[in-house]
Amino acid sequence: MPAGGKGGKGGKGGKVASGKSKKAPQSRSLKAGLQFPVGRIHRFLKSRVAAHNRVGATSAVYCAAILEYLTAEVLELAGNASKDFKVRRISPRHLQLAIRGDEELDILIKATIAGGGVIPHIHKSLLGKNIAKKPLKSSGEEAIGVSQEI
Repeated sequence: MPAGGKGGKGGKGGKVASGKSKKAPQSRSLKAGLQFPVGRIHRFLKSRVAAHNRVGATSAVYCAAILEYLTAEVLELAGNASKDFKVRRISPRHLQLAIRGDEELDILIKATIAGGGVIPHIHKSLLGKNIAKKPLKSSGEEAIGVSQEI
């Protein structure tokens, strides 16, 4: 008599397909409602942790959520910067303006962005004294803040 109990070749017994269809496997990203890959981040965390200690399952979900939020934030601000320039493609310049324009992202991201340029800034002492006195033109054009005389 077989050692499995209900016949067959071992296992837990019972019928294989007893009328119920098997659920399709769901990724952990799908379960968490994220776009970033939870499984890949978990694998990277396990390989990078000191002395190959254990890494909790929810730590990868948390890291993926943080990375996805930061990416969405930067892309939203860079998209707004590209709309200001009336272009549809986000360039490194738009990323630079978005990151340096936001106080918290500027503190967080200290990297140099290749092709990002510099942030426009004119020191107060270099500006002319007649900026505040110059009225707006009546034809709808805005007055330029810097004096045109050279």
